[in-house]
Amino acid sequence: MSLNSNIEWTDATWNPVRGCTKISPGCKHCYAETFAERFRGVKGHPYEQGFDLRLVPEKLTEPFLWRSPKLVFVNSMSDLFQPGVPDDYIEAVCKVMVKANWHTFQVLTKRSERLRELLSGRMRFAAKQEHIWWGVSVEDQKYGLPRIGDLQETPASVRFLSIEPLLEDLGAFDLSGINWAIVGGESGPGARPMLEKWVISVRDRCYESRVPFFFKQWGGVRKAKYGRLLEGRTYDEYPKRIVSPIPERASCIAYAREAMNAFRI
Repeated sequence: MSLNSNIEWTDATWNPVRGCTKISPGCKHCYAETFAERFRGVKGHPYEQGFDLRLVPEKLTEPFLWRSPKLVFVNSMSDLFQPGVPDDYIEAVCKVMVKANWHTFQVLTKRSERLRELLSGRMRFAAKQEHIWWGVSVEDQKYGLPRIGDLQETPASVRFLSIEPLLEDLGAFDLSGINWAIVGGESGPGARPMLEKWVISVRDRCYESRVPFFFKQWGGVRKAKYGRLLEGRTYDEYPKRIVSPIPERASCIAYAREAMNAFRI
């Protein structure tokens, strides 16, 4: 795991999958791909294979060994629901999240149809867990808004939107059943602009629907220069978190061993 994540809305990242493929305009300047490809061919590095899809089963048990409760962004360097990840492996990740309920897991995908299908079927046991938050990325009207509909049809207890990078005015859209919205602009080389009125429109829609609103950043080539103030203030709102006791260390180690045996690590 990566402790003390630089991502503003989480504490840590957990990557039992690495690598991904592009499917929409939001993927154009993927930070994860840029990072991973820097290390392609570097022998022994976790990203020796660049951004090629790779399952990392040895990472599955990490949440059991983390002794303080964290907000955990699942697969910050990938997408759990991409076609190349087998159903059995997604189920393995879900079982770890269900068991390690002293953490709050944030699962984000652009493959909203598969999310809806699996959480309505064999992964339903994980969908209803209040410490697992299920989210979709939303960048524009054509590709992003349909994902919201898929998420709303998913039988999840907590649903969220990562509206980043916000590439255009989203117009009127339905926030029924949504529990959180994050908004941010694109950052890094080639970053596409985000207009203030687009952000304000989403914020106001969240307030009308009583959805917690988190403004991550304005972005840009040098994102630190522009910061994260919106109309003079920061927005750091979250859904309610479920607090569960942390088991004794011996129990956590036993959970990890059980997972290792079950998943043949």
